[in-house]
Amino acid sequence: MEKIRAAITAVNAWFPEYRLTNDELATMVDTSDEWIMQRVGIRERRILKGERQGTSVLGAEAVKGLLDKTGTDPSEVDLLICATVTPDMMFPATANIISDKVGIKNAFSFDLNAACSGFIFALQTAVSYVETGRYKKVVLVGADKMSSITDYTDRTTCALFGDAAGAVLIEPTTDDTGIIDHLLHTDGSGRHHLHMKAGGSERPASHETVDARQHYVYQEGQTVFKFAVSKMADVAVELMKRNNLESEDIAWLVPHQANLRIIGATGKRMGLDPSQIMINIENYGNTTAATIPLCLWEYENRMKKGDNIILAAFGGGFTWGSVYIKWSYDTKK
Repeated sequence: MEKIRAAITAVNAWFPEYRLTNDELATMVDTSDEWIMQRVGIRERRILKGERQGTSVLGAEAVKGLLDKTGTDPSEVDLLICATVTPDMMFPATANIISDKVGIKNAFSFDLNAACSGFIFALQTAVSYVETGRYKKVVLVGADKMSSITDYTDRTTCALFGDAAGAVLIEPTTDDTGIIDHLLHTDGSGRHHLHMKAGGSERPASHETVDARQHYVYQEGQTVFKFAVSKMADVAVELMKRNNLESEDIAWLVPHQANLRIIGATGKRMGLDPSQIMINIENYGNTTAATIPLCLWEYENRMKKGDNIILAAFGGGFTWGSVYIKWSYDTKK
């Protein structure tokens, strides 16, 4: 019996039209385009505007486009997973809402929260379902409306985040392509350095927590930066060694788009040329669980079947990991 592997067979993304530029941010807090570009490499980010417009809006648009692009009827989907830290509400899962919005009726769905590592954690979860042989079409969407938890009076964090969604279709394959290997890690002690202070069961929302602005991203930037540089690079290099890959064997590194310096340090540690690294942080900022599929979508027509691709991410939790993919199709947009 041939070994069943899981393969990404299509990718799509969606983001709002509104662009929040560095120049506009400079009218809100004490910052500048030069300051932001030098430190994180972000020039603008997309923001979802409007009342009652949650993460499911982003995710549903990305999934609709994915189904249209592949000619997939919603009834064919077996499972939908949404990686997010900004669910529409505490329950039901945003995955349930997305499924309803796009007409997926014959699948079960759930959310997965691993912060900025959410997409790769959810990817490996989806892979496990497909490799059983029972699930033929799994949709994975990474979606976050980070503007909903960004404090636009805090100059240290408000420049970092944007809103977007990216979705992939995962199907079985019996050739030598697909998701080959992974390394995933967590260290819960890192929660002290990157988290949201209130809004969960430990500290439910109250007048006090709202007044204290505790429902926004809290980050100790230098500590998170040091951990991210170390862990993203370490895990990607370890995955390469485990699979006997040299830098020249890698077609693409797809890093989480949090900070241009972190991306550069990871690529350098892997021995890669900048031309081997997918980067779009300048135009979208950190869209958390959406950054990696958004990169895959933008670079889709540059990838070839058989390309060795390394995904790498680091996020709150702390969570971090890397996935090795042998790309499964050729695409021309």
